Amino acid sequence: MSETGTGGQLAGWSVVVPRPRDRASSLSDRIRALGADVVEVPVIEIADPPDGGRGLRSAADRLVAGSYRWVVCTSQPAVERLANALGGRSAPGATRWAAVGPATARAIGATGHRVDLVAPGGTAADLAAAFPPAAGTTAPRVLFPRAETVDGGLAEGLAAAGYQMDEVVAYRTVRGRPDPGVLEAALRAGAVAFTSSSTVEGLIDLVGMDGVPPVVVSIGPQTSETARRAGLVVAAEAAPHDLDGLVGALTSALTAVRAAPRAAGHPRPA
Repeated sequence: MSETGTGGQLAGWSVVVPRPRDRASSLSDRIRALGADVVEVPVIEIADPPDGGRGLRSAADRLVAGSYRWVVCTSQPAVERLANALGGRSAPGATRWAAVGPATARAIGATGHRVDLVAPGGTAADLAAAFPPAAGTTAPRVLFPRAETVDGGLAEGLAAAGYQMDEVVAYRTVRGRPDPGVLEAALRAGAVAFTSSSTVEGLIDLVGMDGVPPVVVSIGPQTSETARRAGLVVAAEAAPHDLDGLVGALTSALTAVRAAPRAAGHPRPA
């Protein structure tokens, strides 16, 4: 396979894109446009929370009633689950919305609500740091629909800024069940692009540490930290922490490998 212009920058490479089942991947499209073969691995599935969604439906009722000054979302599934719980209803116009990263912000916008704050660095800690200090003597209430497991820091940061946070489990992630042929293709790939901590953990659960492709790129600090804690070496991290940044990090990492002298065990394009 020959390289021609920007469309062939990643020609010859096979890249794993771990993702939730039934979620289309625009990341895969961008990587394919650069000439790489993409192996999409559905490493996780989005499932109902342990209470079946009762807590989220109750929170949605309170949101419509005007109980919350802010709604904070740190993932697209959280936005989608909250929208389903709202059932076509809208939050009051005075309610403000905050997002971690542009993808989550776009998901909020698609529900018809205006996004008032996006974390400049793309992490929950960045979002907490960017929150305006609460005014008045009564702590404003913040709704945080989240995954069953979530990195700490956001609730503590907002409490320090004078807010009262209601955390509601909107969904949980469970292990995916990819076809055997997909796993075999993933084991032969030269690189992997991780978009979240859950995709790191999901891929390792499915293929083991030895099955993770040798060139690892990550969308941001939290995802990188999860990969490193697991024992992976992160070759590159997206800057900015979005899909464009991730594609750029992947391209830089694989270009560096292609230019490096061949070494025993060093990944090379096919």
